[in-house]
This record gives sequence, structure tokens and C-alpha cells, in this order.
Amino acid sequence: MPTFSAKSDPQERRIAFVVFNGAKMLDITGPLQVFADANRILGWTAYTTTLASIFGGPIETDTGVSLNTRRLAGVGLDDEDTVIASGGDGVHAASRENRMIGALRIASGKCGRIGATCTGAFLLAAAGLLDNRRAVTHWSECARLGDEYPKISVDPDPIFIEDNGVWTSAGVTAGIDLALAMVEADHGRDIALELSRHLLVLLDRSGGQTQFSHGSSTLSSRGGGRFDALHLWMKDNLTADLRVEQLAIRSGMSPRNFARLYADETGETPAKMVEQFRIDTARKLLEDPDLSIRQIAQKCGFGSDERMRRSFVRVLGVSPQAYRQSFAHRLKSDVFA
Repeated sequence: MPTFSAKSDPQERRIAFVVFNGAKMLDITGPLQVFADANRILGWTAYTTTLASIFGGPIETDTGVSLNTRRLAGVGLDDEDTVIASGGDGVHAASRENRMIGALRIASGKCGRIGATCTGAFLLAAAGLLDNRRAVTHWSECARLGDEYPKISVDPDPIFIEDNGVWTSAGVTAGIDLALAMVEADHGRDIALELSRHLLVLLDRSGGQTQFSHGSSTLSSRGGGRFDALHLWMKDNLTADLRVEQLAIRSGMSPRNFARLYADETGETPAKMVEQFRIDTARKLLEDPDLSIRQIAQKCGFGSDERMRRSFVRVLGVSPQAYRQSFAHRLKSDVFA
């Protein structure tokens, strides 16, 4: 792994994660790992991390594992520090806790940067920290965020958004993207790129890029998973004729009825879902250097590499070649040295 010289006057930053009962573990541990690995790559303690809650003590996450926390009001913060609100099933109850919101407001006034992973945006919203700002959260909660907090301009597409020092991110693993972007803002792109290589994460999932896994996330979002069996077949037969007429026949419906019912229950058109499945599979295959982009396009049912390129740019905001280059480090043994 390359080494980077320390700054002549290194500035240590505290990252305080605000957690609550029912917080999602990955919302916490993903960004935590980013900041810990940043220290190793930089060669000095650029970040110290703290888990904080209203009262301190053990907090049970959604995994059943408890994390020891400090009292949020007792965490020393200054304008070089960051507060990040975690998401999870308990976030709505936490958002109604006056002591939590009060402590978060006070903490935000002390630190220089504040953020949220996934549904942690609801905590920031309850504290009024997202008023008159753009924000994002998990795609399934964007409508609720906008309805409950109309002063927020909710954009459901980006991986993360930074608006005047307040950062929000999309679902779960997007918290890793948010933390990488913070490291890049603090220490530059070279450090962030090396960190992304170490973590095997695509650095160029920029804030303006759509949420990669939106299509596959909607499989059973409504309707009790009526089309799950069809989706499994589609993913196994990406080179087949997947036009609406053929999918309707397989589902025992007329094309018109199938298209209407499918959109009602998944929130996507059949064509959009087919495209998403092909992109998801192509992303995995692009990590294999023995396969050409043209071969991958054929294997995934795109028909041509140009058609695959257009789909990647439209949906992911990045070309297949650029995506592959970002993961080329997987082939280098020195990544794991």
C-alpha cells in the first residue's frame, strides 16, 4: 500500500456518530471503517471516532449487538469536528425524543460539519437542520421525509448530497460513500482514491449519481412479492426476449394488464427493471479482467457494448470502462499487503 506523508501541522478531527436503540449497524460501522482506514493510509490520527447517544451507555442496534456510547451532550466538539446521525428502524421514535433533538441542535452548533446516513436524515430534519436545504435519504423513505418536513427539498436520486455543510446520504452503504467524500474534502482526492481502493469501493459514486441498487431494492416493496419468481427467472435469463409481451405471457396476463399491475406493485416499468437487472449483472462481470466489455454486453443481454454504455451512463452516471477502471485495484496484490 502506498504511504502518504503527514501534514506539517496535522489537524485531528473528531467524528461523533449519534445512535439510538434500533440503529442500523451498517450505517454506523461502514463510515467508522472509512475513517479508521483513513488514519492507516495517512499514517497519523486524522480522525478520532465516538459513538454518542442521549444518555450514554449501551445501545442495542438492529442486529441485536449492543454498542457502548457516550452522552452526546458530553462529547467535546469544535469547528473542525463532524456529527453524523445514524439511520435505522428506531429513527422515528428517536426523532420524537425532545432530549435527543435538543442535544443534536447543540452539537450541530459546535461542530463544523453535520451529516446523516440513510434515514438518519429524519433526526436532522426534526432538529430543523435540513430546513431550506436539499437532502436525500433511503429511496423508500424520501416521500415520507418530504411529506413530514415540507421545508426540505428532497431529491430521491443522489447517493449523497452536501448543502452548505450539511450532508445526507441514501440507503445503508451510501454512508460509506458519504464518509469517503468527507475524507476527500479533508485530505484530497489522492487519499480518498487510495482509501477507496483499500476498501474495494467505487470512489466515483458521486453525489449527483443515482442510487445504484434502486431497481433491485423494489422487488418486493409492495404487493407481497407477487413478481419475485418472475424476477428470479429474468435474472437467470438476461439474454432472453424480455419484452413486455413475453413477460406477460410468462405471468399468464395480457400485456396491458401485466404492465399496469407490475408498475403498481414494483414502482417500475418492466423495461426499467430489465435494464436494472442487466446493469447489476454487468457491474459484477466488469470486475473480471478476462471478459471484454463486448462479451459482457452480450452475456447481459444488451446486444451491443454501445447500448450497455448508454444504459450505464443514464442509470449510474458512469461508463462501463470507467466503472471497470475504478475496480482494477482488485487485481493488484499490494492492496492486501
